Amino acid sequence: MIDETISATTPDWSRETWHRLRWNPPQALLKSIRDYQRRKNAGAFAILLVGAAILRHRFWSAITGADIPLNCQIGGGLLIPHPNGIVIHPDSRIGPNCLFFQQVTIGANGQGCPTIGGHVDIGAGAKIIGPVSVGDHARIGANAVVVSDIPAGSTAVGIPARVIQS
Repeated sequence: MIDETISATTPDWSRETWHRLRWNPPQALLKSIRDYQRRKNAGAFAILLVGAAILRHRFWSAITGADIPLNCQIGGGLLIPHPNGIVIHPDSRIGPNCLFFQQVTIGANGQGCPTIGGHVDIGAGAKIIGPVSVGDHARIGANAVVVSDIPAGSTAVGIPARVIQS
């Protein structure tokens, strides 16, 4: 069953809203990434702001234990409630409104990097490796190892991951 209330194309930026007075390391990490990406090509004054975003990114990466590079291509509305151990390859593409739990790895295998569609939920410990495509509204089960394409709206589980529901 696909939750149509969450868009696979239009980012829901409220999912990433960071509040200064709340302790929310995942959202602070995402804010530092967004600030860097927004300011990296700005004028001369922005160099100081870019440097501050890099320092904040390093701090929040250490606090969260996540390895999400500053130059990765992440659609808006990414939700990472438990960012510990999340690793994302810089060349992978992630669509809007995705949900990643702890220990998720999105990585390359020498032939290419994954492309994750919009509103994809990825369970704890899942690994998505190589030039695979995960369709919109897909669900990847906990500890699944995805090495082949997953169609839109389907659920994949196991090692290697296989589609159990379309």
